[in-house]
Amino acid sequence: MDRQHPEKPHGRSIADRMSSAVSQSPRIFPHISESMKDLSCWKVPQNSARRARPAHLSTSLLRKSQSSQAALASQDYKVFLKKIYSTAFCLKMLRDLNDSDPSRLKYIVKKIKDMADEAPNLVLETIHDYFVDNPQMSTQHRLRLFHVLEAVIGASDFLEQTWEKIFMNLALENMTKSTELEDTYQDAASHVLLAVCRHSWRAVAQHLETEVLTGVFPHRSLLYVMGVLTSNQELLSQGERACWEEQLTRIAVKSVQFLNTDVWSKELLWTLTKPDPMHHWQPPEKAFLFVYYGLILQAEENYTTVRTHLLTLLKTSHQWPKQREGIALTVGLAAARHLDDAWAVLEQFGRSAPIKANLHSVYPKKSQDLRWKWASSTILLAYGQMAVKAKAHILPWVDNILSRMAFYFHCGSWDETLKQSFLAATLMLVGAISRNEGAHSYGFSQLTELFQCLMVLMEKEPWDALCTSTRQQTIHAISSLCKLRPPLDSEKKSRLLSTCLRSVLALPPLDELEKHSCFSLELCDVQALYSKTSEALDQLLQTLITQNPTADELHALLSHMLIWLASERTHERQRAVHSCTVLLRFLSHTCHLDPKEDFKHIGRLVGMLALLCQDPNRATQCSSLEGLEHLYQLLLRHRAATSKVEALAPKQLSQASKDGALLWSSGDPKATLPTHQKVLLQKDCIFQLSSSQVLKGIMKHLTAAELTDVIWTATDGLGSASTYCVQAATSVLLTAIQEHGAKLETVGSLGRAIHLQICSVRTPQAKKKALRAITLLARNHTPELAATFLDSSIALDSHAFLVWRALGAEQPASRLVLAVLLARLQERPLPLRALDGSPPPKDKACLRSLAAMQTLLELQITREFKTAMQEAYPQLLLALLTQTHYILELNLPKGPQQSQEAQEVATPSPQSTLLGTLKSLLSTTGHWQDFALLELQGAWELFLTKDTYPQGVGLLARAMVQTRCRQIRVVLPQLLPALQSQEEPERKVAILFLTEFLYSPTLPEVLSEQDVLTALAQGLRDPSPEVRVLSLQGLGNILFHPEKGSLLRGQLRLFLQAFSQKSEPAVVHVLRTVSDVLQRLGPYGVGAQSLGVARSARAFFDDESDRIRAAAMELFGDLVAAMAGREPRSLRTQVHQGMVPLLLHLRDRCPAVVTQAKFAFYRCTVLLRWPLRHTLFCSLTWERGLSTRHFLWTSLVIPSATTTRPCPRW
Repeated sequence: MDRQHPEKPHGRSIADRMSSAVSQSPRIFPHISESMKDLSCWKVPQNSARRARPAHLSTSLLRKSQSSQAALASQDYKVFLKKIYSTAFCLKMLRDLNDSDPSRLKYIVKKIKDMADEAPNLVLETIHDYFVDNPQMSTQHRLRLFHVLEAVIGASDFLEQTWEKIFMNLALENMTKSTELEDTYQDAASHVLLAVCRHSWRAVAQHLETEVLTGVFPHRSLLYVMGVLTSNQELLSQGERACWEEQLTRIAVKSVQFLNTDVWSKELLWTLTKPDPMHHWQPPEKAFLFVYYGLILQAEENYTTVRTHLLTLLKTSHQWPKQREGIALTVGLAAARHLDDAWAVLEQFGRSAPIKANLHSVYPKKSQDLRWKWASSTILLAYGQMAVKAKAHILPWVDNILSRMAFYFHCGSWDETLKQSFLAATLMLVGAISRNEGAHSYGFSQLTELFQCLMVLMEKEPWDALCTSTRQQTIHAISSLCKLRPPLDSEKKSRLLSTCLRSVLALPPLDELEKHSCFSLELCDVQALYSKTSEALDQLLQTLITQNPTADELHALLSHMLIWLASERTHERQRAVHSCTVLLRFLSHTCHLDPKEDFKHIGRLVGMLALLCQDPNRATQCSSLEGLEHLYQLLLRHRAATSKVEALAPKQLSQASKDGALLWSSGDPKATLPTHQKVLLQKDCIFQLSSSQVLKGIMKHLTAAELTDVIWTATDGLGSASTYCVQAATSVLLTAIQEHGAKLETVGSLGRAIHLQICSVRTPQAKKKALRAITLLARNHTPELAATFLDSSIALDSHAFLVWRALGAEQPASRLVLAVLLARLQERPLPLRALDGSPPPKDKACLRSLAAMQTLLELQITREFKTAMQEAYPQLLLALLTQTHYILELNLPKGPQQSQEAQEVATPSPQSTLLGTLKSLLSTTGHWQDFALLELQGAWELFLTKDTYPQGVGLLARAMVQTRCRQIRVVLPQLLPALQSQEEPERKVAILFLTEFLYSPTLPEVLSEQDVLTALAQGLRDPSPEVRVLSLQGLGNILFHPEKGSLLRGQLRLFLQAFSQKSEPAVVHVLRTVSDVLQRLGPYGVGAQSLGVARSARAFFDDESDRIRAAAMELFGDLVAAMAGREPRSLRTQVHQGMVPLLLHLRDRCPAVVTQAKFAFYRCTVLLRWPLRHTLFCSLTWERGLSTRHFLWTSLVIPSATTTRPCPRW
């Protein structure tokens, strides 16, 4: 309304009347209303005549026109009346500003502002009239009027030129007036002038210039207004601010003359050095004065004058922060034109005695030292300002500045002031360099020193608090410096990156940081501060990869990130994966990496992100999945670019697009899209996949080495203390091996790591998956894994046992595992002397074969290896016997030493391990009868010494013949090649078996007589005497000389007659000789003389001599074994009659007699074909007590009773 009908400020009749009326009576408004009711002379506006209608209109239209004119007159009357009311109300509000209480005062100011929004000119006119009509009002009242006037002018969209002049003069008049309110009153008037600047800044600026250039030092209020104009970014537009800065420069040029005026210069210095009421805040006039001073020195031509003024300014107090910043700004502005002079002054000032005295002083010795304590901070800020103001001229000076900054950083008194000053100077310097287009052509030799300072600054930040933006600013500075030349070397860059990551990622969780901030002097938004700091870290990572877009650089960055991705702390993992995802998103969107560069160790990152996709923290899960998806995109694009598929010429690309569209719409299932379009389509749908699907998709594009890295990462995760990590690791491990296990090239070290980590897996489900992964890996790498596991486990614990079972869970793999174990068993242990002649430690001599024996011992009882063990029985038997001979040759102790026995109780000797393995092989592969014969004879002890070893092997081979073992048919073909071996123990075992197998009826079915004779004849030329002797004995076997049968049987009568001798040795010798004859007769047997031999042997069962009783029972057992299957009925009667005394002698006082009684009794049960002979064997061997004797007696009396007794466990 007021803009359409602006009121003239000169028309004061209404204001005068209303003012007098208000002063005379408070009830003026009713009287005015009554006097205004009968205004018959009110004029109708002239434009109403224009609405007259032509004469031919009807009378009704004329009447309507008249009524409209009357309504318009009534509306103008209401407007007039409202204006009078508003004016009166505004005057009352202005008057009430004088003595209102604070709450009432706020209400009044608000009401006046509301009125100004509707009618600003009316309020301005009223305020102006109030100032004119009340010249004697109080200072406080005027202050409040200035505040209201400032608000009204500031809220106005338009200010008439007349009002501009009036209120500008009003402000200038009061700005320099001295009152009891001092600066507060002057500042209020100054703000009125600043409000006018919003509408007409040029007029105000001209007035200010005139006042400043009078030659008298400007009043404080003038400097205040100029300071606000300079510092307030919202007061002027960008164009207006540029004009104001140009005008300010002209003012400074014209003010150069005042530098030589002593009074003006002293007043300037006094004003600049005057302490501020609030030391952490600087009034605008003082801040402007530093700028003004700097611009004057910049315009000064005489360098001596410039140096003198700068040095004088630097010699003032540096105690307060704003003072230091102002001095630095003045130096910087002067350096814009006098860079050499500013540098020289700073060097001179830095070498002065007060500065040197305070460089290394932590606490000031005197109170006046506070003036100089932080002078080094001022110098640092001055260097920064020099860089900002000198612009392009600063580049040649950068190294010098960096050197001096590093010096003051290291030598100055370390505190928050020095830290913030150094950081501010660094940011200013870096910003100035970055804005300079020629910076990239320079090489800055002192960058390393600055990096070192910034790292020290980061390391000194509190690890448990985040209350300032120091970290953020430092990382920003580092990020900018990384863009300069020369680039950092790898080692220094690694240290720098580690420091930055640790400083940010290792901070406590946000809730703890917020609690800690409560104790800080400065309140801050910790969450926003950390967010900005994290963004700065992300920017640093992006800068590093942008400056060096190579696979090596990416690998270096990710190597540092992987440490934090594997952290045990949830918040550290969350932060690390967020930064990693941001970096991958950046690379995926910007395509910075060179397509020719091959990714290195990308598998480690794939594996780690896959693990984190199962993190219990939801934010970590989402970030990890997003990172994995971006990595998938990056990998697809990189692989496509490497294969040279995505780059097409424009015409080819257009044609390919058409062809692709046709293929896509053809419905042909065999039609395929071009590769580059496949990549785009996969990028569109990739974010809809689950983590396992994304992982499988990524692994399809990984090389064998990268897949190995994925599996290594998952393997490392198996050892984590976090349950989620172990479960995730097993899932990733199983997925990777299941999908791409065949691609892996070398898995030895990988298998060893899985083997070692499996013991730390506590969750049954996770352990099951890990073992399943080993099973799948064994499909293509069984020998390598078996060899690795064998080297890793000498004594198998429960975890290693599970690993071996998993390795042989599938039948083909179990055969290959046994092949590896067999190869180890066939190796000769370490020699007694090492290659260099020094004796090797005996406890290390047979580790490889010992591990194979121990593993075999454990695996023989597993169902996974049952079939393979049976198939490999002949090879394993011969290998174990040969290895036993190797071990005996080493002369190792049979058990732990006396001093070590307590510590090594659980560690068996190699001999006992071999013996246990041999026993287990016989008993678990169905050859328990062979085992029983050796066990009942006590023959196992024969394998423990070198002298008795051949006897033990012979008894084993003899047992196989006597039990008609089916394995003889398989063992025989392997004996002839073994006789040609270079190893003597192997030849010795073969000849022992061959000489005993000559008595087997299976021999002629497998080997021809000529082949056997040839082998035995060659044995006569063997280097080993033992082999020659055994070969000679074999050539004399009855198989090749049938006539020996009748000769031996003929001699047998004479031997039987010799039983009547009274000499104990002679009888024992005869008994044993008859046993030997029975053995040599073999399948020919003794025939009818068996009855006489049986009677003679039985006659000595109750002899007083222990030796005779034992020899007689041994002979009786040998006779029963020799005649089994072709025995006459009379012999069966002798057997039945002999079993009773044999059973009674199980309690004989002589152990040798007991052993032979058991052995003979068992042989009798074999001849009589008793059922459940295995149960009888177990009872004879291991059971003790009355119940065992009762069972044996019952079995003897009622043989069918053995069918009702279960087999005991053994």
